[in-house]
Amino acid sequence: MEMDEQKLEELYRLAKDNNRMLHAMRRNAFWGGVIKFILYAALIIVPLWLYATYLAPMVNQMLETVNQIQGTGASAQAQLGNFQDMLKRFQENLPSLQQ
Repeated sequence: MEMDEQKLEELYRLAKDNNRMLHAMRRNAFWGGVIKFILYAALIIVPLWLYATYLAPMVNQMLETVNQIQGTGASAQAQLGNFQDMLKRFQENLPSLQQ
């Protein structure tokens, strides 16, 4: 009878220890999942925030500068075309001026 009580107490002690370990494992798994979720969310959100805060204004400014350069190039090309037309008219009128 005494042997059965010792076995029962040992089983009870082992069951309590097992229950304590299982609860600790569940708790660690839960907090690990929370930390993993926060980490992945940060890996997605931080680059988007950095782009919106720092890179987007620079990209917009660069695009505006490129548009200004293209506008200046088109204006210079138009002026060059006008200069070439004026030069052709001058060359056409040059023989009449030499006489």
